[in-house]
Amino acid sequence: MKVNCQDHRKSMELLSLQVRLRNGVADAREQKEIEKRIRALEKELKMD
Repeated sequence: MKVNCQDHRKSMELLSLQVRLRNGVADAREQKEIEKRIRALEKELKMD
């Protein structure tokens, strides 16, 4: 089984952003940026 380090890093970033969003973000602009990054990571990891 081969593990792609780039994909692993992206999946860990995605997980951390999802947790951060779930815990609540005070700034609306920051929340939109997080949601945008989540969508981009999901697309890169073919999870959308």
